[in-house]
Amino acid sequence: MSDSADAGREQISNPEQQAQMTVKAAAGEAGLEPEVVRYYTRIGLIQPRRNRHNGYKVYSSEDIARLIFIRKAKSLGYTLKEISAILAHARQSRTPCPTVRSIIQSRLHRNRARLEELMNWQACMESVIQRWDELENGVPSENSVHQLVEAFSGGAGYGR
Repeated sequence: MSDSADAGREQISNPEQQAQMTVKAAAGEAGLEPEVVRYYTRIGLIQPRRNRHNGYKVYSSEDIARLIFIRKAKSLGYTLKEISAILAHARQSRTPCPTVRSIIQSRLHRNRARLEELMNWQACMESVIQRWDELENGVPSENSVHQLVEAFSGGAGYGR
């Protein structure tokens, strides 16, 4: 753990004597910006405790785990609404209900479609580069750049 994260930790009197972190340290541990952690706190995705001595919010290792889950779920395309539903079930220590299962299945289908779309664009870009490499001086003309733009926007040109 980094020195800045250690500096943000303080011992809070609670039954577990668990180390708690400031928002800056928690953000660093979770790979997020402090403003993002504050936003997630404001909308209720995480619910840190308050330090009874100074009133500051302090984040536990459980909060950090949730922040990491949120970051990873966001990177997979989950919306904050979907993440909120999943976390609400987790807070209640319930097994995944049909709603959570449906959210995950839907995301799997959307991610698979997005992967296919990305693979098509990858093939398109590779084709364009190959065609440009075959040009006499290797420099694309205005027309070939225009065709690339059209291909990316769904128009004619290099195709998919």
